Amino acid sequence: MTATLLAGCLVLATGCGTASAPSTSAKPSADKPPVVSEPVTTAPTTAPAKAPEPVKPTRNAINVHKIRWTKAKAVSKGKKVQLTWWSGVAPCTVLDRVKVKETGKTVMITLYEGTAPKARNTSCIMIAVEKTTTVKLKKNLGKRKVVDGTKS
Repeated sequence: MTATLLAGCLVLATGCGTASAPSTSAKPSADKPPVVSEPVTTAPTTAPAKAPEPVKPTRNAINVHKIRWTKAKAVSKGKKVQLTWWSGVAPCTVLDRVKVKETGKTVMITLYEGTAPKARNTSCIMIAVEKTTTVKLKKNLGKRKVVDGTKS
């Protein structure tokens, strides 16, 4: 009796909680189509790259200071230079003016930023914005080197 009870418990224990594995045969069953699992992909979490925001000097900013630019590129057949830099959002951070000093070997360009007068009582979010501006040269750039005026 004890052996029969023990054998019955053993059969129950091995049979509980197991499920039959899905069929992996190459031939699909006539009554059930094969199950194919596709890999799950998600969309990228980074935003697409945005072009720099073009800005022009306002010439009326307050609390003006020099700002470094990150890239200078000759445009318009070397008659102009396009500058790119990281900044804050307007009207909290605006381009006040651009100073250009040309010599025979270099073109020194200094950007000045500040706060627009209308932003005096404005809450400003702290977010980086890539900006760009283009300056006209007196002479074609040619072989001259473009230098950031904040580094001199």
